[in-house]
Amino acid sequence: MKTIDNINPKPFEIENFDIEKGIKYFLLPGIINNEKYFFTTKENLTDALNFYSKISIPLKVILTDKNSYERLLNQYLEVKTQKDLQENSLEEIEEELSLDDFLKTGLDILQSENSAPVIKFVNSMFYQAVKKNASDIHIETHESFGLIRFRIDGVLITQTKLPKNITNLVINRIKVISNLDISEKRIPQDGRTQIKIAKKTTDIRVSTIPTYFGEKAVLRLLMESENIPSLNKLGFDINITKGFKELLEHSYGMILVTGPTGSGKSTTLHSFLQTIATPEKNIITVEDPVEYKANNINQIQVNPKVNLTFANALRSILRQDPDIIMVGEIRDKETATIAIQAALTGHLMLSTLHTNNAPATITRLMDMGIEPFLIASSLIGILSQRLVRTLCECKEIDTNKESYEEIEKIIHKFPNLNKYKISKLYKANGCPKCNFTGYKKRRAVGELFIMNDEIKELIAKGSNDIELKNEMIKHGMKTLKENIFELLINGETSLKEAIRTGLKD
Repeated sequence: MKTIDNINPKPFEIENFDIEKGIKYFLLPGIINNEKYFFTTKENLTDALNFYSKISIPLKVILTDKNSYERLLNQYLEVKTQKDLQENSLEEIEEELSLDDFLKTGLDILQSENSAPVIKFVNSMFYQAVKKNASDIHIETHESFGLIRFRIDGVLITQTKLPKNITNLVINRIKVISNLDISEKRIPQDGRTQIKIAKKTTDIRVSTIPTYFGEKAVLRLLMESENIPSLNKLGFDINITKGFKELLEHSYGMILVTGPTGSGKSTTLHSFLQTIATPEKNIITVEDPVEYKANNINQIQVNPKVNLTFANALRSILRQDPDIIMVGEIRDKETATIAIQAALTGHLMLSTLHTNNAPATITRLMDMGIEPFLIASSLIGILSQRLVRTLCECKEIDTNKESYEEIEKIIHKFPNLNKYKISKLYKANGCPKCNFTGYKKRRAVGELFIMNDEIKELIAKGSNDIELKNEMIKHGMKTLKENIFELLINGETSLKEAIRTGLKD
């Protein structure tokens, strides 16, 4: 009997062959090098041959290693479980797909005769993440246990605790469906996969890294274009939304959206693009990763492995006759220079930058080595934004004396907040509607500045961000801090959340 190790056979259908029995007795049909065989492992050879003797299918039996056999097995199980998920509605699968309930059912994943329970558990995890509107799934390995955490509304929330050996199986399952090497645990790996739940597809970006006690996997759930909110639904106040519309009427120039990671910059940019996208316009984006798939724009995924960087992609885009260009992030002088040149030569350029406020954006570009006169002539507007969690209806009045003392300290530090009257503060409580977090959904807040001649003059002189900020406020810019403070005194968020998103910065 022939033995072939380290292979990746592909599944195929055989008429009158019961695949359920094939899985049970460790005998699976597969194709390798365009040849069809049955595959099994040395450990399960006896069971496989007993089953083989009862079927009349003239295919040779090949022995392979455990990892190769599991690759083939997982492909058969994948087809079966995906079919089950697609055929059921969300309501039908809701009861069975709960992480904690799944672990409590007493299913011994390790002792199971195949890995179907692991696949079911991973599908359960995906379903719960989609249901709870999670943006990321974290699967962590610690010394004696594993954790699954979801990032919901920007905050990581623990979902369940796992035995360490089951955590390893879950991560291996993730690697299989993302086409990653399950035998390689020493280096980071990146991949992508898709899941289908009740006929709805969600793309997932997968990243694994080796940690001290084992591997950690982070899965980013990427959104479809129908999930992009309109300008009016982003959560900004009316004046900022009006300002957006004014900026997007320009046919050329650069608009920058700034803020820390996870502050909603990509969502805002895609909302801008969907607002101005028409059949007459050629819109091209360069992103890392492509977070929203949209049918009416051309999207490029950065790929450093083949030297497809932001800068190189941007150079090529300029030869594609674009009207509007969106660059996911300006990270270096090279990208910034090309972006500014594009804005000066008749293109509307949208991009993001990691800065804390609008004035700091200009000084950051100067620090990158961009000439002040180029910034002054290309930049038409800057939005600095944050995402603030809003309190659930279960909120309660904050009676803690220390909270009001903290507010006094903040007002003393930032005198421009003196004009606001504070009657009472609210704090998070927690109920089933908000998963006992006290918060439900997030709202975007920001400071928007539309460029004018006075600011351009200051930029050309190389002014610092304090001078720029004072001038912007003089021309009516409402600061980020003020907008967050308004949410706080209006009872829409808590003091803790306001401080977390920048009230004390």
